[in-house]
Amino acid sequence: MTKKTITMLITLLLCTSVLAGCTSDDEIELDGEDGGYEYASNVDNHRMLMGDVCDIKDLSGAYDWDEVSDIYENGKYAEKSDGSFRTLEGFASASGKNHAYDAFYGADGSWDDFVSAAIDGTGAFAGESDTVRDQAVEKGIQNGVMTAYAIHELNAAIIKAEAGNWGPDDAQHAWDEGWAFYHGPDDSDHDYDGCGPFATAAKRGGNFGTGDATNIATLAAMNAGLTALENEDMQGVIDARDEVLRQIVIVYSQASVRYASKMTADLADGDTADYDKHQAEGHAFYRVIEAYVAEYTSICYNMVSHTVSSDNSQASCEAYMYLENYTSSNDPNGEEFTGCYNSVTHAQHEGMSEEECEAFGWHANYYSDMIVAMFDLSNDGDASADYEADIRAWLQPAWDHYGITADDIGTLQ
Repeated sequence: MTKKTITMLITLLLCTSVLAGCTSDDEIELDGEDGGYEYASNVDNHRMLMGDVCDIKDLSGAYDWDEVSDIYENGKYAEKSDGSFRTLEGFASASGKNHAYDAFYGADGSWDDFVSAAIDGTGAFAGESDTVRDQAVEKGIQNGVMTAYAIHELNAAIIKAEAGNWGPDDAQHAWDEGWAFYHGPDDSDHDYDGCGPFATAAKRGGNFGTGDATNIATLAAMNAGLTALENEDMQGVIDARDEVLRQIVIVYSQASVRYASKMTADLADGDTADYDKHQAEGHAFYRVIEAYVAEYTSICYNMVSHTVSSDNSQASCEAYMYLENYTSSNDPNGEEFTGCYNSVTHAQHEGMSEEECEAFGWHANYYSDMIVAMFDLSNDGDASADYEADIRAWLQPAWDHYGITADDIGTLQ
């Protein structure tokens, strides 16, 4: 090998080394942990999407809608290996995802419908102030879009595991993505963990005197779920997913209660601007859990007695019938019965009139619809109402379903 050839090879190696160094400087390098969760796979690109959320929060607060739209639609931080960008709009508008929102609202990309309308000042946000639109954009993206995709990824992990794909390239990778979207990176050079649902949970814990309880429980469930995936323990994964969802219901129940309370105070002060702002915040926060709590707020109501029955299903609510001089073949005494009978629960209401017996009706999502109406941007409010007390009562059946206690929700400070 000639001296000239050797020199050329050394030069080539040096150039290659320099180029490699330049490439690594340009790439995002994150550690393998966020907030106490050790990732089983590389989800750096997914974690960096939280940078887009942080920038949009700042730009939305300045009412710079063009720049908000640019980052929302085109992305900024989550660059893929092919040079394209993962985008918040792509997340929000995607169809067929493993969360409950699109089915509940009857539209693919239901979170994009909400966020885009707020950015553009159209739909429900037509004619609304920049302040109202800002709150809907910030809360809708940080909490709605990111929570939706965290839930989607946890469910995707379960689906992959059910197909036998438990590993770090499959189910564990999806589970990691769930935490990436919920928490965001806390790396010193890329500290975006203050812009996701995890940060909202910390704030609400402070508001309600529950501290870090929800975040501690969520982190524990995420770590337990990853361990269950590593051990191919399906029930363990499902239990962990369910616990994460329970904590999400707690966080956004707290948020909804807080802004309902603020609305009452605003009306008492005659402050319509703050009322509109806080209503928009409550509107966005409640939307995060509406699809997961609404069905548990349904009621069986009697239009004659104007009472709510204890029936907790449509089947039993619609099973009342009036019987006259009826003798059941199962009654060993052969006694006649006249009154209202439920063919599902077999409950007997002797002495109830036929009119009342036939007046039971099922009202799906009844209390949830009351909450939606309260937060509706066209609702100017009722100064005599106690919205905090109202929303707590309306959410109680859903809390009962999820096993959420008064201590879990806490007391608004």
